[in-house]
Parts: sequence; structure tokens; C-alpha cells
Amino acid sequence: MRRYPSIDRLSGSCTADLRRLERTRYWPEATEEAFWHWKALAYGPLRRLADPSSVTRCGFYECGCDPGRSRDHLEAVLHVLPRKSAREFRALVRALDLTILTRVRVIAADSLDVPWWRDQL
Repeated sequence: MRRYPSIDRLSGSCTADLRRLERTRYWPEATEEAFWHWKALAYGPLRRLADPSSVTRCGFYECGCDPGRSRDHLEAVLHVLPRKSAREFRALVRALDLTILTRVRVIAADSLDVPWWRDQL
């Protein structure tokens, strides 16, 4: 039984590349989990984005309570997927990035190509 929904609008070949990657480097549904958390942050309550004090962070990256951890996983996946699949998946991830940056204008991001999510969420 799936714990996280599959990622909408991905081609079969990109989905297959993700499955292969998860078998060799991660765990089943690792990318769906990270994508789901990032999407929930992008479309969830604005206070989770705008008020850093409203989000509980213990300070340990490994704990998983840091919202940037999901984005870090997505970034790692983007760098190891085959070029065509990475391009397809990057479009979906960047759409979420832009949603987050548009909703919260206090996050300074000079470029989407730098890890802006690490210190600002």
C-alpha cells in the first residue's frame, strides 16, 4: 500500500528512472515523500512559510523537521536522474519553488539554481 501519492504529470520513463534510483540509493517512495512535503509547504497555510517561529525545528538535520530537507532530497535526485527525466522533474520542482517564493516575499532568492531553501525556511 502506498503511503504517498505518486507524482502527477510525470511520464512513464521518468517514473521508471525514479524507481530505479530509489532501489539503488534511497528507499521506496523516497522521492514521492519529499515531493509531497515540499508541495504541502508550497500550498499549505501561509503561516508555515511566513513565520519561522511557527515551525518546530530541533536543529538536527537528520530529524526531518527542517522543511529544507525535503528540497535537498529533490535536488539530489535531480542531479542523478538521466538528463531527459531530470529536465521533466525539474519543471515540477521549480514550479513549487516559485510558488513558495511568490507566496512569501521575505525569502531572498537571487537564483533558483542556488540552495535558497537551506537557511531561509
